[in-house]
Amino acid sequence: MSNQSYAARFGRVVSRTRNATALTLRRREPRIVLVSVTVGYLLTYLWAIGHLATGLGGYEVTVVADPLAKLLRPALGPFSFTPVARVSLGPVTYLFSLNTLLGLGLAILVGLNLALTYLAWTQPKACGLRESSSGVLASLPGLLSGAACCGPVVLIVLGIQASGVLLTAFQFLLPIAAFVLVGSLLLIGRQVEPRAG
Repeated sequence: MSNQSYAARFGRVVSRTRNATALTLRRREPRIVLVSVTVGYLLTYLWAIGHLATGLGGYEVTVVADPLAKLLRPALGPFSFTPVARVSLGPVTYLFSLNTLLGLGLAILVGLNLALTYLAWTQPKACGLRESSSGVLASLPGLLSGAACCGPVVLIVLGIQASGVLLTAFQFLLPIAAFVLVGSLLLIGRQVEPRAG
């Protein structure tokens, strides 16, 4: 096949995925799946990286000096950023950083994957996707990417001697997760028949 035919096929896949996503946003049940999974995944991601934890009570917002300059400052690795604000809301303390936006991006991808998977399961004749669980499986690397900063601590707690190669691999889980989630979204989206909705 020529490059133009690959580009045309890829364009059709992207178009079908976009149409399936629009159908997901129009229908009530897939939209509920999208919102609940996105919120749940983001909260789990923030907890995994230590930016959401139990607080000491009280209500307070603290912002560091010159937050815009510090927003892009890496903390422990290439995809881990320094918190620039702390919000205490009673029993919960939240640290805002660029990690929140990265986690939100992953959460939306996971939510879309699972919403499209739900849509495919409810329309098996239109989709031909009754046995697929790629939306669920694609979300795992994203959740594990939350271990990029605390992965070594988890390994130490479990008593596993980790080599430098394994520790280096933790910091690349975030881009790998995003790549796998986008690929899974395209895989599921191309099989959903939007006119069936």
